[in-house]
Amino acid sequence: MVESDSEHKTNIGVFWLLLGMVAVAVVVVGLLLKFVPMESEMLNQLEETFRIGLGILIVLGAANIFNKIVTSRLRRLAELTGAEFDKTKFSIAQNLVSAIIYLIAVAIIMRIVPGLEEIAFSLLAGAGIAAIVLGFAAKDVASNLLAGIFIAIFQPFRVGDRILFNDTYGTVEDITLRHTIIRTWKNQRLVVPNSKISQSTIINYSLKDEKCVETVEIPISYEADIDKAKKIMIEEVKKHPNFIEIRASSELLGKKEPVKVRVVSIAESAIILRLYFWAKDKPTGFRMSCELREAIKKRFDEEGIEIPYPHRTIIQKSKGSA
Repeated sequence: MVESDSEHKTNIGVFWLLLGMVAVAVVVVGLLLKFVPMESEMLNQLEETFRIGLGILIVLGAANIFNKIVTSRLRRLAELTGAEFDKTKFSIAQNLVSAIIYLIAVAIIMRIVPGLEEIAFSLLAGAGIAAIVLGFAAKDVASNLLAGIFIAIFQPFRVGDRILFNDTYGTVEDITLRHTIIRTWKNQRLVVPNSKISQSTIINYSLKDEKCVETVEIPISYEADIDKAKKIMIEEVKKHPNFIEIRASSELLGKKEPVKVRVVSIAESAIILRLYFWAKDKPTGFRMSCELREAIKKRFDEEGIEIPYPHRTIIQKSKGSA
């Protein structure tokens, strides 16, 4: 999401508020040390603890503000280039920059806290079992990180794309270094690890063209007039307010037939007609399909086209029959 100037100023204001609180704390501790008698060893420990805590607070606050400033400048620079703003690449780049900034902050904190740096180096030098355990623990993190980077480079889907993943349709809201967030039709947020979604087959309705061919199946009885039923179905779809007459060729519709009805099955008690039509996108196509089923059913009732239900013929043999 775009960070406005007011939000940026608010972040800066929060930072200065934190520094002000730290300044007040310094004054209070200074007065405490001056007027409250303490042993020299306890006094030195208190001063050391306060110095370390103050340093950690300043490093974390500075890292947070620096991260906000850098990402804001990156966004402004990307928008000033005049090229189409790529939200997906920016999202991954923003997360990478944030990770680097906070890693540097952690490294600085390790230098501030006495003994912490030696502990970290001894753990790294120890390797062996600890390294193996750490490697297994970080395996999923590393796979998600790499998958996120590959998604940003190859872009099988982007922020804002409408996709179908594991029979769930939704809009990609965000792609982080670890996971992808999909907003479903029910306005729920589906959080999927990048490694999982990158290994799955998805349908991207927005990759090049959001237009899609939708279908509606209607059964009619054997006694019904097939040509009349086809005509009614075509008339109803053309009357729909969202109908678009696209003269594009697809596997199901030719350039000269934006709408088509085919007999797709001769079932046990009905002939199945399937209506093919273009929709501007998947959500519109879903709504059109629902509304067309209702409209076609009402027209069939008016025109005497029967939509059958299953029939069973039961033959009961008498006891004397062979």
